[in-house]
Amino acid sequence: MRRTEFPDPQRRRSTWQCLNGSWEFEIDNEKDGFSRGLLHNKLASKIEVPFSPECEFSGIRYTDFIRACWYRRTFSIPSKNRKGRIMLCFGAVDFEAKVYINGSFVGGHRGGYTPFSFDITALIDREENEIVVYVEDDISANLPSGKQSPKRESFGCFYTRTTGIWQSVYLEFTPAEYIRSFRFYPDAENGRVEIETVTVGKERMNVQVFYEGRLVGQADANGYFKNRINIELSEKHLWEAGRGRLYDVRLTFGEDIVESYFGLRSVEYREGKFLLNGKSVFQRFALIQGYYPEGVYTPAALEEMEKDLNIATEFGFNGLRLHQKVFDPYFLYLCDKRGIMVWGEFPSWGVRYSDLEGLGELLTEWREVLQRDFNHPSIVTWCPLNEAWEDLDDSGKIRDVRFVDIVYEFTKKLDSTRPCVDVSGGYHGEKTDLFDYHDYGNFEGLKARIKKLEIENMLYVDKLYAKGENRFYKSGEAVNLSEYGGMTIGNNVKAEITDCVQETSAWGYDAAPGEQAFTENYIKMTGLIMSCKKISGFCYTQLYDVEQEQNGLVTYNRRHKISEENREKIAECNRRKAAIED
Repeated sequence: MRRTEFPDPQRRRSTWQCLNGSWEFEIDNEKDGFSRGLLHNKLASKIEVPFSPECEFSGIRYTDFIRACWYRRTFSIPSKNRKGRIMLCFGAVDFEAKVYINGSFVGGHRGGYTPFSFDITALIDREENEIVVYVEDDISANLPSGKQSPKRESFGCFYTRTTGIWQSVYLEFTPAEYIRSFRFYPDAENGRVEIETVTVGKERMNVQVFYEGRLVGQADANGYFKNRINIELSEKHLWEAGRGRLYDVRLTFGEDIVESYFGLRSVEYREGKFLLNGKSVFQRFALIQGYYPEGVYTPAALEEMEKDLNIATEFGFNGLRLHQKVFDPYFLYLCDKRGIMVWGEFPSWGVRYSDLEGLGELLTEWREVLQRDFNHPSIVTWCPLNEAWEDLDDSGKIRDVRFVDIVYEFTKKLDSTRPCVDVSGGYHGEKTDLFDYHDYGNFEGLKARIKKLEIENMLYVDKLYAKGENRFYKSGEAVNLSEYGGMTIGNNVKAEITDCVQETSAWGYDAAPGEQAFTENYIKMTGLIMSCKKISGFCYTQLYDVEQEQNGLVTYNRRHKISEENREKIAECNRRKAAIED
């Protein structure tokens, strides 16, 4: 099993080398590998990269806690690729990595979800080279871990952990003077794009923009460290929900050529509505968690990601909330191509928010997420926090909730082009672009709370945070119900008992006695939400089951639970015009 595609569809070079495949591997729970000489000696077993040792595809399938582990492999580089710079790139390594080339320390990285790279040119002085990666991962620490289980087994809404390398490893070959990064700032109203480039060297920059193979704009700029390049587009094609129209871009800087793309669109919340290209669009979302039965965090191939998107569109959803995980860049690329809107979320669970160390870890990695994913048109909203309940002291008073506003302001500072919800569910700060809440109540409870919103401008607030001062809905704010439903189908559903799942029954927020009851309940609840003129979107929990949490529309293996007839009824409900839409 090997992922062989170029790992970053937003920044493609033809000169690269895949390092996925079979590596030496050894678990080091005592963290004594350095003293045992593992930096220089053969490791005990083999692992398939980029799959974590907890998953089946890795060939290891060790589901207990892994405090530390080692990786090793050799590689050779063709002489033609040793003339410029050699960059060693990692898609993601959970959590702290230390990297060695030919016995020399290259550098390290903290953060389990974001890419990093090193210039290893000076260390490549032989035909055959060796890379060693040492990884530490302590899920009990004050670190972002998302839905990774803090217990030995999976339980409730926590699932199998991921340790070590779980996204692609590769070499990238560039000239001595090269393109380091770039950002697209599309102007949908005026049909132009501004491109910010960061380069190394003083070559001349040329940018060409194509649409379906036709050249629709180009510009040149002097090769300084940072450039702003404005291009008028001769053809205007908007990126819309369900129509992922993309412009292809070729950036040339001396001998360095990078291929990319962007979507021409604008997003904002105004007067209680979500506006895409200035038009009100209702967000019909499903929650998705990016877990796979045999790969856990890592899909085996692009086809697995395509399958998830096919399921979402079949049920009539126009978007997805990417929940408590930073998704594979290719997943976002597929959403870009298909016009599927997404909320980009950070795996914030695991962090003690009032602790400065934890907040620092969160902000550092969240910055890297914003940098990696800035150019994806499918991302229409940032969601850095999920269910950030107040931090209460022993007397029941809020210890420190300033972190909510801090994270919001941090996000807007780094990306002012997109809306940001300060937190999905839980405690809100004073600064947010929309008011978001979760409601897992039954139909009658949901109906009562929506009526209160419509008539009294009051919104449901969970009793869990009634001890502190609450931030209630303010009249005129955009409202999104970003979690509801979560129903299992059947009263006696059993979870599969495995070495990483120990619960005897399926977990969900509610249960419908059968498929027909589920379908009727879904249509009643969703129809009610869409009839409210003060709600701009919903997110149903969830698209597919994950391990013991079996409240998805399809199973963990992506098999249908619901008949074709009832799937069509659900899709028809989702696609109807919402009251808030123009």
